[in-house]
Amino acid sequence: MKSAVETLNPTRVRFTVEVPFEELKDSLDAAYKKINQQVTVKGFRQGKVPARVIDQRFGRGAVLEEAVNDALPKFYTEAVSKAELNPLGQPDVDITELKDGELLSFTAEVDIRPEIEIPDYSGIEVTVDAVEVSDEDIDTSLEQLRERFATTSPVERAAADGDTVVLNLEAKVDGEVLPDGVAEGLDYVIGSGQLLDGIDEAVTGVEAGGSATFTSDLKGGTAEGKEAEVKVDVVEVKSRELPELDDDFAQLASEFDTLEELRADASKRLAQTKKFDQATQAQEKVLDALLQLVEVPIPEKLLEDEIQTRKHNLVNHQLGQMGMDLETYLKVQDKTEEAFDAELKEQAEKGIKTQFILDELVNKEKLSVGQEELTEHLMRRAQSSNMSPDEFAKAVVEGGQVPMLVGEVARGKALAVVVEAVKVVDGNGETVDLDDEDETAETVEATSDESAAAVESGEGDTAAKADEASAADSTDAADEKAAESAKNEA
Repeated sequence: MKSAVETLNPTRVRFTVEVPFEELKDSLDAAYKKINQQVTVKGFRQGKVPARVIDQRFGRGAVLEEAVNDALPKFYTEAVSKAELNPLGQPDVDITELKDGELLSFTAEVDIRPEIEIPDYSGIEVTVDAVEVSDEDIDTSLEQLRERFATTSPVERAAADGDTVVLNLEAKVDGEVLPDGVAEGLDYVIGSGQLLDGIDEAVTGVEAGGSATFTSDLKGGTAEGKEAEVKVDVVEVKSRELPELDDDFAQLASEFDTLEELRADASKRLAQTKKFDQATQAQEKVLDALLQLVEVPIPEKLLEDEIQTRKHNLVNHQLGQMGMDLETYLKVQDKTEEAFDAELKEQAEKGIKTQFILDELVNKEKLSVGQEELTEHLMRRAQSSNMSPDEFAKAVVEGGQVPMLVGEVARGKALAVVVEAVKVVDGNGETVDLDDEDETAETVEATSDESAAAVESGEGDTAAKADEASAADSTDAADEKAAESAKNEA
């Protein structure tokens, strides 16, 4: 077999392959054997029909077609291996010549991983938030803890802001009660903004047994987008009482005996959280700076596939689970479809560039992934996917996605190498040392996972597709946050 490679652009090549006919012998034998098992010829036992009879009855062309289909993947793989290239996706194959008994020639065009040169990145400097825990931060934390231990008791007075009320609702559109517009026994905290627009004003000042009517635009359900007349009956009014913030509360809510000890623990926990957030922020900023340094050509077909995969995951998984369609999502987010598509393209480009760069760093730094690291990463992915570790591991193995997880961990380690090499300072100008952070490795991996929704090395597919196949459903973090925001607003 002879092969030659022509570079069409930095991300696409064309192979020209010539195969002497004698190298097709194994595939021809396999083709005759396969056809033998599928046909019946009078006078011959099944599977024992001579090749010349098959040629006469069914045509030599059918045999050649079967043989070529069998042989092409092998010869294409040999050509790729000889050229030492990393193809992405499936090739576009064109048989240019097939002479029976003489020659098979074909061309194959395919996208490839671009060659990337990583420049010196040691000069990168990023600024992150300083780790500072204020008295106000501690007070807020303790208030949230008090909320968890709040009690309610019925009161005989008009409902006020902060009260919990038990409500019955009935929504009508054009005078007709909606099939999904009736609810009874709803607990609602006035001022929380978690139900319909206008309900806080309607029930404030109403006593148990009283009613109110208001109008509201519906942002979900069968009458989504329509204005409804809503009748609300206040069944019960309950006052919420918070425990006193004292030593007794500290003993009730924690293992500490005094409020002072509880405040000190809250301060320590907040500092740990802020350090974790600081590490995440550092990695995100370092990654953005690295992306600015490196020029990465992106295959058009790969970009198109990545955009479609991200859109599919957002619309059919995240929004679908929330009972929301794309039109509603765009309306709530106050975005046009053109702006949404532009953002999706930008995210896809960033994801592809990120993965290409980090994969190059993995090779350059000769990074490897140990079994313990892979297991820890699998546990985190299982948790984020709301699956048990055993279920997730089974899905990954059955989907052939173990290399995907290995790649994610390796890319996380590559980004960690960069973070360790650059300068990170906080808002006070102090150098931030991330080496001692236990959370750093996990945070780096998470950053890499969210950004690198691109081609998995050697798989010829996108990481987003691989995630879907393995039931991980790990899509872009920005989409997920926006979808959640849209759900809350709706």
